[in-house]
Amino acid sequence: MPTNKNAQLRYKILDRCFSNFKHKYTIEELVDEVNENLSDLTGQIISLRQIRDDIKYMRDRVSYNAPIKAYPLGIGRQCYYRYEDSGFSIFDNELSAEEIKDLRSTIEMLGKYRGTPANAWLEEVISNLEYRFNIKPNTENLIAFENNEQLRGLEFLSEVIDMTIHHQPFHIHYCSFKGKEHNAIIHPYFVKQYNNRWFVLGYNDKYNAISIYALDRIQSIKESDISFHKNDSVDFKTYFDNIIGVTLLDESIPIETIILRFEASRFPYVLSKPIHQSQETVNMDDHTISIKVKPNNELRQLIFSYIPDVEVVSPAWFREEIMNKIEENLKKYSAVQKGRTEG
Repeated sequence: MPTNKNAQLRYKILDRCFSNFKHKYTIEELVDEVNENLSDLTGQIISLRQIRDDIKYMRDRVSYNAPIKAYPLGIGRQCYYRYEDSGFSIFDNELSAEEIKDLRSTIEMLGKYRGTPANAWLEEVISNLEYRFNIKPNTENLIAFENNEQLRGLEFLSEVIDMTIHHQPFHIHYCSFKGKEHNAIIHPYFVKQYNNRWFVLGYNDKYNAISIYALDRIQSIKESDISFHKNDSVDFKTYFDNIIGVTLLDESIPIETIILRFEASRFPYVLSKPIHQSQETVNMDDHTISIKVKPNNELRQLIFSYIPDVEVVSPAWFREEIMNKIEENLKKYSAVQKGRTEG
């Protein structure tokens, strides 16, 4: 890759950092940010001296005349770098016709979530896109998305996403499923939606491990001034490959081959909408499939959602576990029926 193209990539990365008014980039963090992005694209890394030269070049009136200013952090002589003008960028944002078409479709899709308090944060995003690129969506109501407006915790969603993007640790007051309340400091790494609920995964100082929190169980949230604990251990591109849902309480749990048999009427549905990406058909005549996953609560809940049209064939321990839960549930129904008869 030519040197001048490498330079343009560096300027784009730095331009994004200087335009980010949610994070205070020190010179060392600028080096890390450029190297993290540049190494993925070119396999190369650059030095702190190169970053200083790039800043000097971008500031030069003959080149970009960028208003890059060094602001003191209040810790010795350390400072962070940012544009004085929040609207400045050394790159224009002209779009091709195809890009405008794609952006219009995206705006139309996002626009379906407008109008509810939980999604008020989208209003500013969509409005800025429409104004900046002079794009107006189709006003016809042609598409609908599933959206549970009664779900708690959505008021925290934009804030959690924002702090995750900008590597901002936060303090939460949390109420568990069993009603136990506690406080925690989270270094957010990843935000995921599953079954119409939102979850944030991040490093927990107390447990020295990654924890998962449902947004609908967060009682309050506020920024923390502690340093961000960088994620050097988990690749979230593959983290969820071997599970259903979001819960992975113990990474040492082995992957199991789960064989499921379905009623003939339900089988076509399972074939058209696979339970998991590992799903394979074992026997078409017998209506059986296999999935390779680490068993968790979401898998158990999913299986029960198919009852009475599903049977766990193997492994034997998992079949017995599901059978026992069904028997426990039947006892509850039997007790109610017996009470009605005696009454």
